Amino acid sequence: MESSWIITVMVVLYIVALALVSFLVRKAGRTSEGFIRGGKTFPAIIIGLFLASEVIGTSASIGTAQGAFKGGISAAWNIGALGLGFILFAIFLARKFKALDELTISGALERTYGGKVRRATSITMIASLLLVATAAYKSGGAMLSELFHVSPEWAVVIVGSLASVYVGIGGMKSVIYTNIINIVVKVVSIVIVAAFAYNAAGGVEGMRIALPAKMLSWDGVGWAQIGAWLIAGGGAMFSTQYVIQSITAVDSETKARRASFYTSLILIPYGFLAALIGVSAAVVHPDINSLNALPVMVLDLNPFLAGLAVTGLTASVFGLISALTIGASTLLLKDFYQPYFNKKNHEGKSIRFARIATVVCGLIPVALALFAANVLEVTFLAKALRASLAVFVVLMFYKPLFGTKQGAIVSIWCSLITTIGWYLLGNPFGVDNAYIAIATPIIVMAVFHIFRLGDKPAAPLQESARPVPAPAVVATAER
Repeated sequence: MESSWIITVMVVLYIVALALVSFLVRKAGRTSEGFIRGGKTFPAIIIGLFLASEVIGTSASIGTAQGAFKGGISAAWNIGALGLGFILFAIFLARKFKALDELTISGALERTYGGKVRRATSITMIASLLLVATAAYKSGGAMLSELFHVSPEWAVVIVGSLASVYVGIGGMKSVIYTNIINIVVKVVSIVIVAAFAYNAAGGVEGMRIALPAKMLSWDGVGWAQIGAWLIAGGGAMFSTQYVIQSITAVDSETKARRASFYTSLILIPYGFLAALIGVSAAVVHPDINSLNALPVMVLDLNPFLAGLAVTGLTASVFGLISALTIGASTLLLKDFYQPYFNKKNHEGKSIRFARIATVVCGLIPVALALFAANVLEVTFLAKALRASLAVFVVLMFYKPLFGTKQGAIVSIWCSLITTIGWYLLGNPFGVDNAYIAIATPIIVMAVFHIFRLGDKPAAPLQESARPVPAPAVVATAER
């Protein structure tokens, strides 16, 4: 009883602190541009930490521990692939995206492939972000249910409601500042839980005695699965809305690259620690539900450390959800509301829509989370959908004249159908849907290119349709 009260008080105080930060920086969100950009530029280290916090949600923490509980330490590749993806992003794409200075992934692709591709990209990205939110709510609900002895359904509703509302208060600036707090708490808590779990399992020797050798192998899940994680996870970072949105918040191309490297330095070790907890749980609590691998190990801590760990898991929920909801609402505002329903760009209407869309995008996945089963699989499907868009990002910057505009729009719709269909069929022949997500646009674009079906694309950095305002002139041009 005492432990529950300590944990509850620490979590409540943490949530109040996040809400207070959102309230204090709400001034930056009084315009639609300020709401979705943040109203200023930020140092590379801030954006690097921010991106890490966005990526590390409960589906990454609890989902990776769940995967490790069932398949071994090699589940660390799930998050490690994201870290490697950011290294590649830093080397090949960060500077180019900053030079393009587009706020949305759909706006970036429009420069090369046209308006129809912009809308199709936006729909695909919104669907992907909502799927990730679904997994985050599911794992966050499982955590609260286990720790506070409430029903999983009510836990999901509580997580979704609180996370949605606090983002709607302050917009992007509040998301950045609160996520800096979140990442610090996440890293400290995962280190504490991993150290305790490792010791409770008896270290490496205890694991070797209690578990099959495959559980301690770095390729235990198989190279086909690892390859799929690298494609879906790493590739997804090339085209994820909140990554692109974050890169516009630094003031130079060099800082954009540096921020991406900072993110990778956090993600790779974090993936190992989350997997270590799952493997240790398989030794200490072999009969539990795999989804509870991390929460159960938290319960074994003393009350104060347990409270800190639960606060870190809570930060994982809020950090990811804030990024997902602000990203989805930005796409809805820029690609649908302003072009079709607010053509005169009435500022009051835009900011109201941005706030409402943020809350709604946070609440829709609540219903989906009540039916989601495997957290890692749902998250992985969402990554695969984004990885299909990564094909166009690479082509846009490095081979812009390959394929046609019509081929791009057909590719996106075909990728959406084939990837989801392959997933629903259970990944036939052992081929993961991530491979389908990558192969489909390549094949379709090659066919349109060979037979010259449609209009040629344009090089985005040479044929920018919209000038970029200077930060010194327009204060809200940067984030």
